[in-house]
Amino acid sequence: MQIRENRKKNDVDSRIDYGIIFSVMMLAIIGLMSIYVATIQDSQNPLKNVVSQVAWYALGAIIVAVIMQFDAEQLWQVANYAYYAGLVLLFLVLIFYSRSYAASTGAKNWFAIGSFTFQPSEVMKPAFILMLGKIITNHNSQFQVHTIKTDFMLIGKLILCTLPIVILMKLQNDFGTILVFIAILGGMILVSGIDWRILLIGFLIVAVIGGTALLFATTDWGREILGRFGFRSYQFARIDSWRDPSADTSENGYQIWQNMKAIGSGQLFGKGFNVSNVYVPVRESDMIFSVIGENFGFIGSCVLILLYFLLIYQMIQVTFDTKNEFYAYVSTGVIMMILFHVFENIGMSVGLLPLTGIPLPFISQGGSSLLANMIGIGLVMSMRFHHKSYMFENGTFDQR
Repeated sequence: MQIRENRKKNDVDSRIDYGIIFSVMMLAIIGLMSIYVATIQDSQNPLKNVVSQVAWYALGAIIVAVIMQFDAEQLWQVANYAYYAGLVLLFLVLIFYSRSYAASTGAKNWFAIGSFTFQPSEVMKPAFILMLGKIITNHNSQFQVHTIKTDFMLIGKLILCTLPIVILMKLQNDFGTILVFIAILGGMILVSGIDWRILLIGFLIVAVIGGTALLFATTDWGREILGRFGFRSYQFARIDSWRDPSADTSENGYQIWQNMKAIGSGQLFGKGFNVSNVYVPVRESDMIFSVIGENFGFIGSCVLILLYFLLIYQMIQVTFDTKNEFYAYVSTGVIMMILFHVFENIGMSVGLLPLTGIPLPFISQGGSSLLANMIGIGLVMSMRFHHKSYMFENGTFDQR
């Protein structure tokens, strides 16, 4: 009896990816230290912020443990419900959004009940990933031979799935989060088996549109045109700050200029833990990378990036080991979600990209974004935990 119980325990242990757990734990430790440093200047009780983030991590760990119990078939069945529930939340936040948050940020994307706040677009991300994964798997099962016609049909299905989210996010005035959903969509299209010629044309179209919009944003007449499509003055100000951070260091460009000063002041090895001489507004959320740059310097920043690389590498390895088409698409979506957040947040912190309100995964303060990332980790870990190979055919999963 004892031998059977030990074998069962060993079997469960072998199916848990401790490498991913280690990477997330290291990022969590760095995040908690950074939040403490970021809030100690602005808060009389910085430990309160740290404890709050620990509580979110505890909730996230429970969610990971629950999601790990779902295998591919169960995740397949829940995908539609999660997606439509997310759309309902995105619609409801337009009505019941926090007036105080909207006044300070200009975006109608937060629920607030007392001191508790929640951003529904964050939990929509993993639901969106599941839905796209289901659409691609279903389509490829139905049309096993790829043609130009079937590839355009798949692109149409994916765009139709994405369009309601983009519209609702536009109504919330949250352009940064729209970019995340588009990045997830783009990543999953790349691995969906669509003909490379279509992908090349699509890339060129996106590059032309993006380049044209950026060109318009640098001229008065162009900004007038973009304004008719919903672009706002603060977004143009961010473009100006990105093009020349030193042009306006007192108003619109103050935050990014202080952020870059803080990172630069850390030099190679940093000033040491909790040594912050450069003030950066709202440092604990979008500008958290400045804490790492100032306290731990270039070396510490490289260690952080290496941890992200390790986490993403481990998620890719899990995907290859499980040999499951649906899981492969879901894993790609999760990887793109985390990778885009890292690329955009660090890119804007060092002046490579325009400023957007995108947090640094597992590091920035905030429960909603942390839960979205933890849900993504749970989805990937469920692949290793169940470790089954499925063949999806005729609308059902058959274990091989």
